[in-house]
Amino acid sequence: MSNELQKPIIGFTCGDLNGIGIELIIKSLQDIRILDICTPVVFASNKSINFYRKSIPEINFTYNSCKEFTRLNTKQVNVFNCWEEEVAITPGVLNEIGGKYALLSLKQATQALKDGHVHALITSPIHKKNIYGDDFKHSGHTPFLKEFFEVKDVVMLMVAENLKVGLVTEHVPVAEVAKHITKENIISKLKIINASLQKDFGINKPRIAVLGLNPHAGDEGLIGNEEETIIRPAIKEAKHNIMVFGPYSADAFFARGQYNSFDAVLAMYHDQGLIPFKSLAICEGINYTAGLPVVRTSPDHGTAFDIAGKDRADHSSFLASIYEAIDIYRRRMGYAEVRQNPLKKISARMLANAVDERLEDGAFGR
Repeated sequence: MSNELQKPIIGFTCGDLNGIGIELIIKSLQDIRILDICTPVVFASNKSINFYRKSIPEINFTYNSCKEFTRLNTKQVNVFNCWEEEVAITPGVLNEIGGKYALLSLKQATQALKDGHVHALITSPIHKKNIYGDDFKHSGHTPFLKEFFEVKDVVMLMVAENLKVGLVTEHVPVAEVAKHITKENIISKLKIINASLQKDFGINKPRIAVLGLNPHAGDEGLIGNEEETIIRPAIKEAKHNIMVFGPYSADAFFARGQYNSFDAVLAMYHDQGLIPFKSLAICEGINYTAGLPVVRTSPDHGTAFDIAGKDRADHSSFLASIYEAIDIYRRRMGYAEVRQNPLKKISARMLANAVDERLEDGAFGR
């Protein structure tokens, strides 16, 4: 196994400087055992790391400071200095400084990801209002990454050990959701989820459930007709290549545990998918951008200004984001290798067939 596959370089954005991002990074990377499975690179500044390090006195956090990727230390956490100037950090305060440096970190980190200097990226939480501007006209990380990597479509896929939930629409006002529910959008999302389950999660024949838009999945047209005119036709067409089922009534689907029978669920809008997901994942869920040519994960929560700088942030989801990013990266590498060497797969199939034939002939004493 190559050293790159054993120990990939994982990038981290700092998120909003006044949020809990850097605290999460310090808490997640302070255990030196993390260095056995990856080389971390934090895109921030020494001063910002030191500021939050002082607020967590019980943690002994050391790092290597660098400005060039050739200077990375594989035996330490690395801080890639994105800026040198003094910055007024005010934990818990929503201001333009937090957004400005969150964007600076994000841009340098995504460029490093695109250039291959890091193998996967963990993004810390940003605040959509104070990062939005002329240089960032997006509703969050997902649409930014879609544009930055120039892909036609992506899926915000929430991932936990026993549940994966994708969204047709993301940060869209509820009043506008229905107009984005189209046959084309649903099929596009299903294709991306199906491919991601195979390539990123190692599931050969994924089963995907689709939720309805309306209460009770429309009750056969009595409560809205999108299920009959849009969602069902999309499912029927997608079934030619994907094992997809539905539409299901969202409330009963989660309440009765039907999600356990599927590898992923496609929800129609943000809260329809995220409320049950966050309730069931219990602090260990992550956000994964499916459909990108690169690997990006993040925790499933926001900036938490109310507890920023108070050493109260729970880093469970952030740590899960790191582990999942490494696992997805390795699975992708393995997936690509199998397809570059198809004889490996053919040989295994031929061996299985030979064993079956010998069993039928009674060669093993059956």
